[in-house]
Amino acid sequence: MSSAKTICSGTRAISKKPFRVSIEGNIGSGKSTCIKFFEKYPYLEKHFEPLNEWRDVSGHNLLGLTYSDSQKWTFSFQHYIHLTRLKIQTSPPCNPNITVKMFERSVQNSRYCFIENAKKRGFLHDAEYQVLNTWYDFVEKNLDINLNLIVYLKTSPQVVWDRMMKRGRAEESEVPLDYLQQVHDAYENWIYSPTIGCEVITIDADKSLDNVKEDLERYSYKILGGNHTN
Repeated sequence: MSSAKTICSGTRAISKKPFRVSIEGNIGSGKSTCIKFFEKYPYLEKHFEPLNEWRDVSGHNLLGLTYSDSQKWTFSFQHYIHLTRLKIQTSPPCNPNITVKMFERSVQNSRYCFIENAKKRGFLHDAEYQVLNTWYDFVEKNLDINLNLIVYLKTSPQVVWDRMMKRGRAEESEVPLDYLQQVHDAYENWIYSPTIGCEVITIDADKSLDNVKEDLERYSYKILGGNHTN
């Protein structure tokens, strides 16, 4: 998977806020492939999950540490994930012609999927859980993190576990099937909640890549903002 697109530094005025699309789904559901499908559009700015940042926090591989000892490292990892997702989600586009900003997972996903699942699994003490939630509540009230659309690549845990084993990322080698089931359940609880906050397009990502691409093409007008205005 590619690293995140460079975020512009500094501030500048832009006439329109880009249409924000979060590509959501379990590990191995095809999120980065989905983003690459739309990279042909010049007015779209894409952001993959910043894996390289998570693997090197001043020499510390937080991603690897969390997979190896979730009890010890989940709080630090989730705190840093919040920061990197927030930078991606709220930074202005690097090009004034950009009208769509597409990114792999969102700040909302971190809060309502992975933090909730970590608390449920006992990887976060209640004090740590409350710190992360208080941080998120402050951000939500004081910064514009709103999403315009979620594309949910829905998968079954067994399918994504098989895919994950085939791609062979070192940090994922010890991830059990039951963890993917729990992430799936957390996604379902969040995506289909009445407080999701934006429209959701659900795509069956258990299907072949060609079939998924056909669905992406079918929904492309809506995914790319349609008649969106700010």
